[in-house]
Amino acid sequence: MNYFKELHEELKRYLEPAQIEKCHQAFLVAEKGHQGQMRRSGEPYITHPVAAALILACMRLDYQTIMATLLHDIVEDTCINQEELIQQFGEEVTTLVEGVTKLTKIKFESRAEAQAENFRKMVLAMVKDIRVIIVKLADRLHNMKTLGVMPYAKKRRIAIETLEIYAPIANRLGMHFIYTSLEDLGFKALYPMRYQAIKSAVEKSHGNRRELTQKIEHDLQKALNELKIPYEHLAGRQKHLYGIYRKMKQKKASFAEIMDVFAFRVITEDIDSCYRVMGALHRTYKPVPQRFKDYIGIPKVNGYQSLHTTLFGPYGVPLEVQIRTREMDRVAENGVAAHWIYKSAGLEVNEAQLRAREWVKRLLDLQSSTGNSLEFIENVKIDMFPDEVYVFTPKGHIMELPKGATPVDFAYIVHSGVGNSCVAAKVNRRLVPLSIPLTNGQTVEIITAPGAHPNPAWLNFVVTGKARSNIRAFLKSQHHAESITMGHRLLEQAFVELASEYAKIPPESLQALLHDLSYRSFDDLAYAIGIGNQMPMVIAKRLVVAQESGGVIEKAVKSGPLSIKGTEGMVVHFAECCQPIPGDNIVGRFQQGRGILVHASDCPAIKKTRGNPEQFISLRWDDDVQGEFWVDITVDVANQRGVLAALATAIADAESNIGNINVDPRDGRHNAVTFSISVTDRTHLARVMRRLRSNKVVMRLYRKKQGD
Repeated sequence: MNYFKELHEELKRYLEPAQIEKCHQAFLVAEKGHQGQMRRSGEPYITHPVAAALILACMRLDYQTIMATLLHDIVEDTCINQEELIQQFGEEVTTLVEGVTKLTKIKFESRAEAQAENFRKMVLAMVKDIRVIIVKLADRLHNMKTLGVMPYAKKRRIAIETLEIYAPIANRLGMHFIYTSLEDLGFKALYPMRYQAIKSAVEKSHGNRRELTQKIEHDLQKALNELKIPYEHLAGRQKHLYGIYRKMKQKKASFAEIMDVFAFRVITEDIDSCYRVMGALHRTYKPVPQRFKDYIGIPKVNGYQSLHTTLFGPYGVPLEVQIRTREMDRVAENGVAAHWIYKSAGLEVNEAQLRAREWVKRLLDLQSSTGNSLEFIENVKIDMFPDEVYVFTPKGHIMELPKGATPVDFAYIVHSGVGNSCVAAKVNRRLVPLSIPLTNGQTVEIITAPGAHPNPAWLNFVVTGKARSNIRAFLKSQHHAESITMGHRLLEQAFVELASEYAKIPPESLQALLHDLSYRSFDDLAYAIGIGNQMPMVIAKRLVVAQESGGVIEKAVKSGPLSIKGTEGMVVHFAECCQPIPGDNIVGRFQQGRGILVHASDCPAIKKTRGNPEQFISLRWDDDVQGEFWVDITVDVANQRGVLAALATAIADAESNIGNINVDPRDGRHNAVTFSISVTDRTHLARVMRRLRSNKVVMRLYRKKQGD
């Protein structure tokens, strides 16, 4: 059977004979390489790369992309190697094949991590050549069309991956046809019953709406003809099934409510005609206020251009109309792939291709500042959602941000340095909270300060991947620096306890220890000590061996405990079980990977684990301890109106904040109210408790300890 025939017919429509022959040569190599291999459906394997190539031929991709699509599984699944490909088809095609080839199986901790790493590598391949992702999308589209024969578990996993990653990428690249096809096929595989129900309902509704659709079409055509406005095409357009399902879920609406909207598209000759058509439509049916969008003047982030307007149609039915040129329609359907054949000849680059380049460049920046693959894919997913907000810089430049973006997101889009040093923001010249979501048309100004740095709380409200990855990167570096400082302090403490000094340790002993423990530098060792992966006393004992082997064993002396200042950052944590505050006797316990956990000396949790003394370190509060510390106090009160307000006022009067309140009804007449409050030390806590005791409704008052 000639599997190349249908593809050959399509290629003849737009490629030169010499280019078609090169594609045929690639097909012959692929056919020979895959000979004897079968798909799960029972078809010869060659049918898959040919079908994927046909999808791209219908979109008029250049011949190198068609060749790479035909060869995309050849390296992994056959005995043909990279050198042979270069020899036969050249560097460009081979590089594309390499970018698309299924990645070598790597041993990961989890399937999720493997998928994330594969995706990360795919993004890096996209940076070199955007056609890699175009081939990958065609490959995925054909796989989704033939998913029926797969076992349910595998089918479900592939469908979720398609809906979460591949469909949003197609949308982000403006490839509407592939985007909607992937979503519908993913929906069908994931929820076959829901898919069938919506499909049947859509088919039924078309029959019921035919008469009204024809009336609307007639009215619109009449309006355009009367004003002699040229147009190429006017017809109703159909929403894709997953889009209907998603709207029903998002709006918690019924199928009838979603389908109550009639949708039409008008294709015109040029941009001028688009605006004239819109005027004619607004004269025919009244426009719905604030439902007009001009994506021609300000294209979407994926390069999409069109005018959108919503009208009150006959009998009051909502009528959504898209108006665009033929060229805009091609870009809307194929996005970054539109007119690739001309681009390869250096003739034109469409808006979608320019924006795709910018997006891929942002992805590259994102991956360089992200810790691991899972974090990277999380940030990319955030950036792939298409809804956007357009705001202005103080100089009038338009900035595109995802829906829900905040001034902090805006700051990071401007520049990473602006985001990192941001302290406040003005929207339309008025100061606003950094967490406020931005809306269309606002002018945003960021106020920075030297020495300022990101706040961990920003992670609770930022929505862009760039902001999230930059904040996380800063916090990691800050944690690293704090851990090194703490490691040095702990090691110095251990040396004092052994009546020795770090300065007396021979450099060769230190180098031998670093080599033995596989650390590159002393800072790496200090970091490991600071986060609890190495015990400072064990390291100190090993280092003083050189001095002791000289015959002089100095008598160990007891040093004072390590002082806690409250400014150690993320390497010192305070135990929830006993909630130590300045003034309490304290002890520290090393936590692997996290640093020191501070407990009260009489904490029952400590008594249970005293077996290994090297896990613990003596601590004391520094004389200049800073910060606020959380502690729980329980108040037994009579059950009366206004009691909580009176207690909260008393706590506020004592200059303390309330973080949480829990009410435990003891019986019908009494309640036990537990307040989580912030204090600076035991003296401050005593002052709060005195204020509370002075209230007549308080029967008993005590600080909550573990086991209470």
